[in-house]
Amino acid sequence: MALNPKVDAFIDRQAQWQDEMRAVRVIALDCGLAEEIKWGKPCYTFDGGNVAILMPLKESFVVNFLKGVLLKDAAGVLEMPGENSRSARFFRFTDVAQVKEQGATLRSYLLEALDVEKQGLEVDFEKDAELPVPEELQERLEGDAALRAAYEALTPGRKRAYSLLIGQAKQSKTRAARVEKYVPKIMDGLGPQDS
Repeated sequence: MALNPKVDAFIDRQAQWQDEMRAVRVIALDCGLAEEIKWGKPCYTFDGGNVAILMPLKESFVVNFLKGVLLKDAAGVLEMPGENSRSARFFRFTDVAQVKEQGATLRSYLLEALDVEKQGLEVDFEKDAELPVPEELQERLEGDAALRAAYEALTPGRKRAYSLLIGQAKQSKTRAARVEKYVPKIMDGLGPQDS
């Protein structure tokens, strides 16, 4: 596959992890993946489907497998990016020697992720999309029919995002304040991060 000049420019702009990204890039391209810039990062794709994104972080560099939950993870190297991650999995590196040492493993994971994409497999987000609605939100929904209708019209992912965001507050008054803060967005059919 051909090198994408936008990816060259991205790597050249980075203060660190350049060698690691170049080493991973060679492996990804050798697997038959195309490279683009998506979400401001190098993204490796197959036939329009996103397979992996290179993400330079402060203390490490990761290859983010977007459907990583569907990979077997035979070597046990994949990590959840956060406790609420349902699809993505990270393969973390801290230096170029580690990329070279784990090159064969990374290649096998990229090929497996490519196979997932070729088969058209999808992550089932519906099976665990529902979270308990925080009490403060539930009370507000019960007292406002228009708000309840707007909330019920939200996508499962947006409902989940509100349950997580509101439910993470430790105090009831904070949860209630968050509910009030996000009522306009719910009424507009938006998620908490939408603009």
